Amino acid sequence: MTRGRGIRRSAALAVALGLGLSGSLVAGPAGAEEKEGPTVRWGACPEDVAAEAAPVVLECGTVPVPKDYADPGGDRIELMISRLASTNPDKRRGTLMLNPGGPGGSGLSQPAFLANRGIPSEVLDTYDVIGMDTRGIGRSAPVDCGFTPEGPYFANIPPYAVDDAAVTARAKVVKEVAEQCARRDKDGVLRHLTTANTARDLDRIRAALGEERTSFLGYSYGTALGAAYASMFPGRSDRIVLDSNIGDTHLDRDGMRRYALGVEQTFPDFARWAAARHDSYGLGRTPAEVRRTYFTLAERLDEKPVDGFDGNVLRQLTFGYLFKEVQYAKLAQHWQALMSGDTASVRAADADGQAADTPPSLDNQLSVFLAVSCNDIAWPTSVDTYRKGVAEDRARYPMFGAATANIMPCAYWPYPPAEEPVAIDDEGPRNILLVQNLRDVPTPHVGGKLLRQKFADRSRLVSVDDSGHGVYVYGDNPCALNTTTRYLVDGKMPGKDTFCRAG
Repeated sequence: MTRGRGIRRSAALAVALGLGLSGSLVAGPAGAEEKEGPTVRWGACPEDVAAEAAPVVLECGTVPVPKDYADPGGDRIELMISRLASTNPDKRRGTLMLNPGGPGGSGLSQPAFLANRGIPSEVLDTYDVIGMDTRGIGRSAPVDCGFTPEGPYFANIPPYAVDDAAVTARAKVVKEVAEQCARRDKDGVLRHLTTANTARDLDRIRAALGEERTSFLGYSYGTALGAAYASMFPGRSDRIVLDSNIGDTHLDRDGMRRYALGVEQTFPDFARWAAARHDSYGLGRTPAEVRRTYFTLAERLDEKPVDGFDGNVLRQLTFGYLFKEVQYAKLAQHWQALMSGDTASVRAADADGQAADTPPSLDNQLSVFLAVSCNDIAWPTSVDTYRKGVAEDRARYPMFGAATANIMPCAYWPYPPAEEPVAIDDEGPRNILLVQNLRDVPTPHVGGKLLRQKFADRSRLVSVDDSGHGVYVYGDNPCALNTTTRYLVDGKMPGKDTFCRAG
């Protein structure tokens, strides 16, 4: 395995959509099975979850749900959930369900992650905070397509297509990927991984917890799940916070292509940072020079890779490291090493990436990302459509557009969508707080604006003058933190859309 391939995977997985993200089965009132169904028996969490949560101690349990909601009396799958229970009964309001994004992100330890990161104690008093592995992930009927570090498919974002021939070549790879996933779907779970089904699962979990309504905090793709739940079950949704929005109840080709817009909008922050440190990193004395360095270096690596790092690796690496300013120094170090062309310097810069190597859950994460994205909505099937899109976005978003517009396995997915994507319901309660940084790589600000338009008066948008992926608790803007905490704890929704200045 090359060093370049290792860092390439870790950069792409930073999306988790890092990132991320249906009509015929209508959600009706809670049935008798939900009212009389199983309750959660809490016990110790698996050792690795407990270790990741430490020093916070979580409880874990399981909830059975239908594998196929079109056949509710058929096979069941078990979903594992976690709980950080409120210790203040006088202040406890109910449950706050979490989703970290993806699709493909494990959320069992997320309650502890937020607690360890400093979520206000008032929130922990107000709610039992519920984490989970949603269907297909981790310990909830996990799926896998058999992806390996050495194989041709190792990231949830396509490689940068330098020309039309690269799109054609990639089409052959992703066609085999789709067929490989179908061959491995022995128990039939893969085809039932959809945002709508996961939203139905949330409602089963709500019922098993004995709650009439549930609150929800979702990040990145978690905003699509939360939007779907609030639309399918408006009367059972309590306080909903959607942070870093993809713009709908599903990730489609347009949403994927917006990643490139996010790169163009976020990169200037890194360029200013690097220009101010030119004497240390030598990447350019002005933001414009730093941008030129990116294109010059990418083209050079396209022609002559350095120790396994080619132009695609540089682009994926830059994409992943733009997620948070704390990563800018490491990104600058990588650029500096690649500019030198010195193999020893490149290996030294990649030392941390090699130590982490490929996570064991890579196959599961990539498989769920594909299954949900491809099952939710039909993607274009013509290679010419992707060639045209790549050419358009290479010109429109030159830094990364020829990657995010490139062809996906969804073009050859063997399972047609079983139902239409969940339609946004704008007639429910005004209970949806949308939180969005102005500059965010996988979920640019337009995603928040799109959901604000679709939910109309049910929602309010908090726009934050900050850069990075994730706002509440993940970021450090006091206005955004205070506004979101007030809503979760006291139910105080802003009377109008809010702009939070850089803090």
